[in-house]
Amino acid sequence: MKFQITALAMFASLGLSGLAAAQTPPAAPAPASNDYSKPETWLCLPGRAGDACGVDLATTSVTPDGKGHLLPAGSPAPAAIDCFYVYPTVSADPTPNSDMVIDEAERRVVAIQFAPFRNVCRPFAPMYRQVTLTALRQYMSGQKPAVDRELAYNDVKAAWDWYLAHENKGRGVVLIGHSQGSGVIQELVKREIDGKPVQKLIVGVMPIGSNVPVDDKGMFGTIPSCSAKGQTGCLVSYVSFRDTVPPPATSRFGKVDGAGLHAACVNPAALGGGKGQPASAFWNRPLTGGAPTPAWARDLTVDTPFVATPGLLTTECARSGEYSYLKVTTNADPADARTDAIAGDVVIFGKVDANWGLHLIDMNIAMGDLVAIVGEQAKAWKKSR
Repeated sequence: MKFQITALAMFASLGLSGLAAAQTPPAAPAPASNDYSKPETWLCLPGRAGDACGVDLATTSVTPDGKGHLLPAGSPAPAAIDCFYVYPTVSADPTPNSDMVIDEAERRVVAIQFAPFRNVCRPFAPMYRQVTLTALRQYMSGQKPAVDRELAYNDVKAAWDWYLAHENKGRGVVLIGHSQGSGVIQELVKREIDGKPVQKLIVGVMPIGSNVPVDDKGMFGTIPSCSAKGQTGCLVSYVSFRDTVPPPATSRFGKVDGAGLHAACVNPAALGGGKGQPASAFWNRPLTGGAPTPAWARDLTVDTPFVATPGLLTTECARSGEYSYLKVTTNADPADARTDAIAGDVVIFGKVDANWGLHLIDMNIAMGDLVAIVGEQAKAWKKSR
């Protein structure tokens, strides 16, 4: 299965800082602020009917013998903490920044990347006027779309402020984002959280799929990288590449500017480090709208929305020159009835672009591990209170 840079390739996205060179300040008056007291400004808001996080999470585990086993259905328990999620570049709106109308693209990305967290935390996911796929395509073709990055950030900040004022009530919260959403989360932490009183509420920070600058001690500002299960107030971040295709010299993922800094890599499968750790991958079927259903194993039909493939992938953090990234190995085995190849490359004009790595499936690769990390953080937070 191949992916294209189209409206259906929802995860092919730029981080918040990635469009800096392409930005042209809009001449129009500043857009009005969103009112996040209105339920329609949220994709996920606890207690709302038709919530985008209320999707079917039924999962088939495909084992090496090629058989599918239905996993026990999890059910949301009274959550000790909240999760606040900012989604990646998915909008197919024709304008440089999206509108606030909830489309199928936003619903689908929430189902794939965020809904599985609902069993370990109360899920909050605001709509925001993000930089669109239209602008991304223009940028990649050498144009300079008039994107407004501050508009996207200010929307998320407004949603965060509303959440703190009306929903938080002293609860712990994990911040989660991917790609453009990850960039917004980084900015929110730097501007509004790090070193401020609200930091005491932060159970975890998960900006996935963008370059998070950390020092040699793994510190993102005053936030340490997570190194053990149940650790709170810490960072999990990485960008992913195949073991056979490390970041090329032209890649925009895996490196940062600044003396003594490198891109964060925290392996969700082994917070304390280690080589070749089995990753708990969870895949959505299919990964993008209109894509064919992957053949996970010979003579196996999978009907559930999610698929788990225990032991198929292993992950470890790797350093190569100025690059730091999560190295993903597919454990191809002739005796294993499952697929020997996972999809996830960005394909542009029919050719794989190695600069992007496995950006499309950053979160799928370790979804089970990410959810488990938040679950352990929730237990630790509850115990500490």
